Amino acid sequence: MLETAPSRSSAALPLPEIYARVERHIPPLEWPVFAGDIAEILRLKQEKNAVVLAHNYQTPDIFHTVADIVGDSLALAREAARTDARVIVLAGVHFMAETAKLLNPGKTVLIPDLEAGCSLAASITAADIRLLRERHPRVPIVSYVNTSAAVKAESDVCCTSANAKKIVEALGAPRVIMLPDEYLAHNTAAQTKVEIIAWQGHCEVHERFTADDVKSLRESHPGVIVLAHPECPPEVVAQCDFTGSTAAMADYVGKQRPARVVLLTECSMSDNVALQYPDLEFVRPCNLCPHMKRITLPKIRRALETMTHEVTVDPDIAERARRAVERMLALG
Repeated sequence: MLETAPSRSSAALPLPEIYARVERHIPPLEWPVFAGDIAEILRLKQEKNAVVLAHNYQTPDIFHTVADIVGDSLALAREAARTDARVIVLAGVHFMAETAKLLNPGKTVLIPDLEAGCSLAASITAADIRLLRERHPRVPIVSYVNTSAAVKAESDVCCTSANAKKIVEALGAPRVIMLPDEYLAHNTAAQTKVEIIAWQGHCEVHERFTADDVKSLRESHPGVIVLAHPECPPEVVAQCDFTGSTAAMADYVGKQRPARVVLLTECSMSDNVALQYPDLEFVRPCNLCPHMKRITLPKIRRALETMTHEVTVDPDIAERARRAVERMLALG
């Protein structure tokens, strides 16, 4: 399974042992290109009392070498609230760095590239939330963590793909507004009696998968087990063997150990899980997240060297957004 604990740190390991983690992904002749940045990042982390949080969509050269905490959005949110480090480097996208800052207001949170955004976060604004409240008074608003701090501040509670159903049902309301991912809302609605009002935001990675893709995969790879992220369209989810968050998919692979498996999600997710299970065959019809791929080892090194780019949140927005995130953590 993908680890989600600080104990996985590489800081005390020699480079040959770190390379052993990624040798099936990085050829020996290419390793020197990565080794210098990795060694310096490890040194800088110790010098500056810093940790690197890496989302499951980060490339293996980051995920398996310099990251101290890895996981899906829920795991990163939880661990960000627990870390004792003075500096947090978020190897992910901007809303994740904002969430880390919300939960660690007294710490320095850095994102290596300010342009690492998210199509879902960009699909809705705080003004949109206020209009929804006017149209649907007294209906609770559940915002996916894949949103800006300003949107979270206008919401009642946050959720992730891992706990969406639990959060929706924990509110005890007959109807909720769930945003911004339309497909996550529809897929969650199929699992609960709570009426869910959806927004029309989509993830540019997951919305591209189709039911025909699943059919083609089964025809070309007999016996393949198909796992899908709940940000995929409902017709895709209906054709799959299992649907869950990135952490849930990794957990499924580790426990069920399907001989041949495909993960309908971002490219690097399969790469990271495959390194842990060399005996399994991973079929890879992946879609790339251009925002996640803005984060690189040289940029992480630069962030630690220059302490940029620091993530800040307006205090008024931060206070209200923090309540929505903390309520999520308390409920689910």
